[in-house]
Amino acid sequence: MNIHPTAVIADGVKLGKEVTIGAFSYIDNDVEIGDGCVINSHVTILPYTSLGKGCRVHSGAVLGDLPQDLAYKEEESFVKIGDNCVIREGVTIHRGTKLGTVTSVGNNCLLMAFSHVAHNVQVGNRVIIANGALLAGYVQVGDQAFISGNCLIHQFTRVGRLAMLSGGCAVHKDVLPFCTTRSVSLNKIMGLNVVGMQRAGFSSEERLTLKRAFKVLYQSKLTLPKAVARLEEEFDSPLVTEVCEFIKSSQRGICTYISTKRQPES
Repeated sequence: MNIHPTAVIADGVKLGKEVTIGAFSYIDNDVEIGDGCVINSHVTILPYTSLGKGCRVHSGAVLGDLPQDLAYKEEESFVKIGDNCVIREGVTIHRGTKLGTVTSVGNNCLLMAFSHVAHNVQVGNRVIIANGALLAGYVQVGDQAFISGNCLIHQFTRVGRLAMLSGGCAVHKDVLPFCTTRSVSLNKIMGLNVVGMQRAGFSSEERLTLKRAFKVLYQSKLTLPKAVARLEEEFDSPLVTEVCEFIKSSQRGICTYISTKRQPES
C-alpha cells in the first residue's frame, strides 16, 4: 500500500492489495478499489463507485458523481468499472439515475482525456473512448468498439460490437456492429471496420461474409425489413445473425449509408 499523506480517504473505503493513491486525491465512503490499482494525484472518487483490479486513474478524473439528470431523486445508484481499465485526465463517469441502477465500464477499457460517460451508460470490454468524446445517458457500447475524439452519442443510442466512430461524428441512431461512421457527419456509415475486424482475428472468409451482407443491407435498394429477411434467408453466419438481431432490437433506427467515392463533376 502506497498512500500519499495528503490524500483523503474516508473510513468506509475498501482498498485491495498494493493500491497506490497519489497526492491530494479524495476517496469518499462506500468506494471499493481493487488490487493493484493506481490512483494518481487530484482524483475524486465518490460514493457507490467500484474499480476492479489493476486500474489506473489519472489526475483530475471524477468518478461516481451525481447524474446530470433532472429526474434524479438522490437515490442510491452505482458506478462499476472492471479490471485493467485506464482512465485518463479529466474523465467524468456519473452514477445511474434511478434507484439501484448502474453506470458500467467493462474490462480492459481505455477512456482518454476529458471523455464523459453519463448516467446509466453501459460500456463493454476492450472499448476505447478517445479524447473529448461525450456519451449521453443510457448509451450502450459493444465490446471492442472504438469511439474517436469529439464524437457525440445521443442518449439511448447503441454502438455495436467492433464498430468504429470516426472523429467528430454525431449519432442519434444505432451504429451497426462491425461498421464505421464517417468523420464530422450525422448518422452516416461509410463501410465496414475492416482494420478492427483484422485486429480482432476475424478470418478473411468472415470479413467477406460481412462485406456481402453489408451490400445486401445498404446497396440492394431493398427496404430494411426486406433486407434483413434476405440476410436471414441467405446467410448461415453467426456474425450476420448478430447484425440482424441488432437491427431488429433497435428502438431508434440505424445509421444510413453514404458512399465515400468521389462524385462525378457536373
